Amino acid sequence: MPVPATVDHHVTAYSLPHAYWMARAAELAYQDEAVIDEQARSWGFDEVRHHRTSFTPPFPLTDTQGFTAASDHMIVTAFRGTQPAEIRDWLSDAGTPPWPGPARTGYVHYGFAEALDAIFPPVRDTLAELRTEGQSVWFTGHSLGGALAMLAGARMYLEEPRLQADGVFTYGQPRTCDRLLAAAYNKGFADRMHRFVNNNDIVPQLPPEPAYTHVDRLRYIDSAGRLRESMTFTGGLLDRGKGLTADPFAPASDGVRDHFVTNYVTALEKNLV
Repeated sequence: MPVPATVDHHVTAYSLPHAYWMARAAELAYQDEAVIDEQARSWGFDEVRHHRTSFTPPFPLTDTQGFTAASDHMIVTAFRGTQPAEIRDWLSDAGTPPWPGPARTGYVHYGFAEALDAIFPPVRDTLAELRTEGQSVWFTGHSLGGALAMLAGARMYLEEPRLQADGVFTYGQPRTCDRLLAAAYNKGFADRMHRFVNNNDIVPQLPPEPAYTHVDRLRYIDSAGRLRESMTFTGGLLDRGKGLTADPFAPASDGVRDHFVTNYVTALEKNLV
């Protein structure tokens, strides 16, 4: 399967090429506004809006960023992530309190709730303004951005159903919510949530269980870079062991190295060839 030249604006369901382009959009969210504008327009999006808000939580994070790109057939909202070391320190804080989830359903990580609250109103209003032709809507993000994409999908589904996403793609997403919200999300997004984890990526292993959990539909990139649609618990443990031995001089760095968004994009591109 050749790497597609650009985004397919008519896609309506999961495909590997679409997953690749959503990863590219998540990667693009890290760039400055001028780069985002130029790249998004080259992909066929004639309308681009930027979202950036500041807040003061008790964490290293101080703002939330993202962008929405729209065409006549598709709208993509991509949330920006954060640096691996920073988010690892942030999510390792065992004292982080839970916070009521969307529509008072379950609980979410307080830091994620604060970060999303800071940016959700302009994202919601932008979608309400731009979704004039029944365009498909997609949320995407890497790292913290993946958590925000997942929670934005949950909020739209539970609070603004007319704006709910056709699909959510996350890459290196941390654990975000409790089991009650995860169950509601899994029911509503049974075929629309696509959570990618690259081998030993440290961030999806945080925050610690059992307070927080993952939503379903894991797509796993193994130590050889192959995309697996499913992976047993034992198989995952063995494969993560292989990943740790890939660099005998720095095995501890594998969890951070596997988290880089460029490695997700590269892996998905290789699976397309």
